[in-house]
Amino acid sequence: MRWSQMFAPTLRDDPAEADAPSHRLLLRAGYIRQLTAGHYSLLPLAVRVRAKIIAIVRAEMDAIGAQEMLLPALHPAEPWQRSGRWDLMGREMFRLRDRRGADHALGMTHEEIFATVAGELNSYRQLPQSWYQFQTKFRDEPRPKGGLMRTREFTMKDAYSFDIDRPGLDASFDAYHGAYTRIFDRLGIPALPCEASSGTMGGSGSTEFMCPSDVGEDHLVHCAACGYAANIERATSVLPAVSDEPGLPTPERFDTPGVRTIEDLLAYDAPADRQIKTLVYILDGTLTLVLLRGDHPLNEQKLVDATGATALRAADPAEIRDALGALPGSLGAVGVSLPVIADEALRGRRAMFTGANTDDVHLRGVDVDRDIDVGLWADLREVAAGERCVRCGEPLEIQRAIEVGHIFKLGDRYARALGAEVLAADGRRVPVIMGSYGIGVERAMAAIVENHHDDRGIVWPLSVAPFQVVVVAAQSDDSEVAQAAEDVYTALTSTGVETVIDDRSERAGVKFRDAELTGIPFRVTVGRRGLADGTAEVTTRATGDTVKVPLASVSSHVRSLLTG
Repeated sequence: MRWSQMFAPTLRDDPAEADAPSHRLLLRAGYIRQLTAGHYSLLPLAVRVRAKIIAIVRAEMDAIGAQEMLLPALHPAEPWQRSGRWDLMGREMFRLRDRRGADHALGMTHEEIFATVAGELNSYRQLPQSWYQFQTKFRDEPRPKGGLMRTREFTMKDAYSFDIDRPGLDASFDAYHGAYTRIFDRLGIPALPCEASSGTMGGSGSTEFMCPSDVGEDHLVHCAACGYAANIERATSVLPAVSDEPGLPTPERFDTPGVRTIEDLLAYDAPADRQIKTLVYILDGTLTLVLLRGDHPLNEQKLVDATGATALRAADPAEIRDALGALPGSLGAVGVSLPVIADEALRGRRAMFTGANTDDVHLRGVDVDRDIDVGLWADLREVAAGERCVRCGEPLEIQRAIEVGHIFKLGDRYARALGAEVLAADGRRVPVIMGSYGIGVERAMAAIVENHHDDRGIVWPLSVAPFQVVVVAAQSDDSEVAQAAEDVYTALTSTGVETVIDDRSERAGVKFRDAELTGIPFRVTVGRRGLADGTAEVTTRATGDTVKVPLASVSSHVRSLLTG
């Protein structure tokens, strides 16, 4: 490839709209261009990187026996309605009607469609099966951001396993876990496998692969001592033991004029860890009280996971007053007949403070087990940095992270809904047991850049770089330099090295800048000074190290770098 013929529109300055290093550098280096919010055109250099990412993922999928398919991106509503997710997915699903008035959607994911294909499986003897694809997905993100990290149109490698029973699913899940570990290692992404919420996917468990990054939108809870890792939506911790006094025989009312917050109530000798925070939510249309310790924040995903709610929102003040007779700041669950869900940290607590459901009045001496009818106990609180690890007791760390992969144990939810059943060994027809496994291709590209860049540009790992080597003719107007650069270029390409020659009529500094910005791992510079003593300079992008190599040995030297 000749740079003079290549479309790589590099920019001298940072784009104003870029809000992450990968976004800024992929724009500046001529890899991507935005069409509209959340939709990007991948230019030639990006297409080459994308192809290498796909090749690595495909190789690891094939290595565990997965078979590649390609299913439609446009789906009829019917399979989504049968699974119950047509309404559950809400506004993030792009929906449309065809000329006959039939409802369709652009696929956010493909569980329903793969389960439909699996309906052609007949016998347990055909299992296990493992299928995958690379397909465009569409999600109407309300706030696309970060360039390729959160878009509305993207490529996903999604895979699905089909087994006869739970042990089979466990084996398939473990195989994908190993494959994902190898994939991210080959891509140069330092990804941690983390316990995670299954969210709208459902199932018995899931693991996210999280890449620590300051621009990540998720939060990773990690113990450096033992390796425990979990998404903050799933993470748990050990709290210090609490010993309560016996308290009062019955709750006692007291006036609290102007008290609206946990902090306000501190003035009444009510420490935050002795307060019961009462939140009011509408869960699938039912007004529900959610209780936590005063100093603990709620993690809404934990509430969803604990209740299985498909629709959740905080109640508005009018709804709260109609149900409880008071506004937020004076709410409590003592004596109410509404459903109550409480965080485990409140179990067994005595001598607590809470609202009296009368404005500007609170209760002291509340015994949770005695005075509150808790319908469901669950882990609802969000873990905080410094709390103790559930495995080893050491302090936990919290850091921002990018979700680069997610694997799920789905169970039989989709098989039952879509009729994917087989004949078992005992003659019964049973639903197949499914797993689901996803990697976002363009997000992986962005995550690589987030982890491999410096102040001069991208520093691609060799495994995914668009070219392995760039040959720079320092003085293109010098016929001898130009010919020597051509000879090096020919020697490299003839031995299979992916090479681009920068033959543009530009200053050497411009060529060096673009070579560094685009992140090509090795640069071979041919110039007048080196030509005079029969050498070229070979520069390693990652380290900046430069060595002089005889022109006749450049090809063999570069090949040794590529294989070493």
